[in-house]
Amino acid sequence: MNEQQNNPEHIPSGSVALQKAPASAATGEGLIRALQRPLPVAVAILALLLAVQTWSSHSRINTLRRDMAQSLQKGNAVNAETAALAREVADTAKELQIKVGVLESRQSEAQTQQLALEQLYQDLSKNRDEWALSEVEQVLNTASQQLQLAGNVQGALIALANADRSLGRSDKPQFLNIRRAIGADIERLKALPAVDLAGVALRLDNVIAQVDTLPMLSDEQPLLPAAPVRETRRQAGSGPAPAPETLGLGQRMIQTWRNWSQEMWDDVRQLVRVRSVDTPEALMLSPTESFFVRENLKLRLLNARLALLSRNETAFRDDLASSQEILLKYFDTRSRATQSAQGALRQVQANNLAIEMPTLSESLNAVRNYKAKQ
Repeated sequence: MNEQQNNPEHIPSGSVALQKAPASAATGEGLIRALQRPLPVAVAILALLLAVQTWSSHSRINTLRRDMAQSLQKGNAVNAETAALAREVADTAKELQIKVGVLESRQSEAQTQQLALEQLYQDLSKNRDEWALSEVEQVLNTASQQLQLAGNVQGALIALANADRSLGRSDKPQFLNIRRAIGADIERLKALPAVDLAGVALRLDNVIAQVDTLPMLSDEQPLLPAAPVRETRRQAGSGPAPAPETLGLGQRMIQTWRNWSQEMWDDVRQLVRVRSVDTPEALMLSPTESFFVRENLKLRLLNARLALLSRNETAFRDDLASSQEILLKYFDTRSRATQSAQGALRQVQANNLAIEMPTLSESLNAVRNYKAKQ
């Protein structure tokens, strides 16, 4: 058996298969050993690669950490700024809200006032015609009273023109009848005879201003003696004056007597003057009584002026007649100033104030009828 084992030729076929199997196993192990020889190198390379990869990853991670830290710091700064801005925006928003609230309250007040004004305007527009008619009626009443009491024709014409202008601004056909009546009253007043009241009053003022300078009978002063008239004999012709003749004693005495008697007669005439006066008491007025006479004349003339402006014909005539009597009784009618005052008063008396003033009843009735129909 040993020989069989040591000699392969003597191994049976079954044994050959068994022998071949370990040989192939040896061959696989060799192959494995051949394959396992570069494994440490690959492991080393792989370890190196892993180390490089780890270092690269670590460096990247550190870089990312630094970037993240910087980003976080920037983010924190931005967040802080954003928070500050947010607070400022919040404060500004609060202020704006307060201002908006104030503006809203003012707007509401303005709207309320606007509504009130609109309501007032509507009320006024509704009553505008009534207001206009009431105003026109009041103007016409005043003008009618002035026309009847004072005869103020110009004032009445101005009042009627204003009333017509006020109705003309409304431009409504309903007012045509009223304007037609006002126009008729205007034409009626224009047709009245004109009286120059201002001119007559001015003449009275001039006479009143002259009263203090008018001479009175009690103010008359004696005349100064006339200068002696010396007769000078001259011969007819153009020759020189003759030389004075030498008078004798008798002729000089006669000439002296004549001169003395002439001067004495002039003095006597100044002492005694004969004048015919209807009111002797006017010559014996004291200075105080003369003052009151002048003031009484002024008062009469002022009353006549007031009667003229108020168109009181009776009082006007009476005061002028009394003034003429005072001038004729107490003042020197021979004086030119007194005669001028009497002439001015006669011119004033020639004016006719007895003019019947028309009424404004037509215009007033037109206004009242229109208001009654409303």
